Amino acid sequence: MSFSKKHLDEAKKIIELLDPEQIEKLAEDLLIIKKNSGRLFFLGVGGSAGNCSHAVNDFRKIVGIESYSATDNVSELTARTNDEGWHSIFIEWLKVSKLGKNDAIFIFSVGGGNLKKNISPNLINAIDFAQKKDAKIFSIVGRNDGYAAEKSNRCIIIPNVNSEAVTPHSEAFQSVLWHLLVSHPKLKSNETKWESEKIK
Repeated sequence: MSFSKKHLDEAKKIIELLDPEQIEKLAEDLLIIKKNSGRLFFLGVGGSAGNCSHAVNDFRKIVGIESYSATDNVSELTARTNDEGWHSIFIEWLKVSKLGKNDAIFIFSVGGGNLKKNISPNLINAIDFAQKKDAKIFSIVGRNDGYAAEKSNRCIIIPNVNSEAVTPHSEAFQSVLWHLLVSHPKLKSNETKWESEKIK
């Protein structure tokens, strides 16, 4: 079997193992944020940070929820990293953003943070801060043993079908799932360009 077929077969298996009911519940959670004029604050590092930027665009433009990504402002990100340390970049950003009870943080991560191993302490601190502010915590992650999976109000875990491909599958399916959510009829407010064009 070629690597390409193996990878695609794993993707098919992930789709079969995902729980549609949990995704529907996340859509309902997001609808509450929208109805309450709440905001979404997307948090992620590495490839997940890139996904956060794209998701912000879609949730703002298609769904109409005020959304932001902490890693989009490279000047603030690097200044805080340099002056205050990597571990506090998200919590300090959320403080300035005045995260409140109508808002939610939305974490894209492979592991979701691990206290014992000191992995992604910035995400862990943000989760703790969101809890203190009574904000909702949503996440899409690739591990069921991380901090996000433990502490989120709603967490979609990408099924692990190959322990050597957790990162590519997790980051790929973050995209699949947020595109599902912004296309959901309960959330979608604005038509996307190509779907609104009449094909001749």
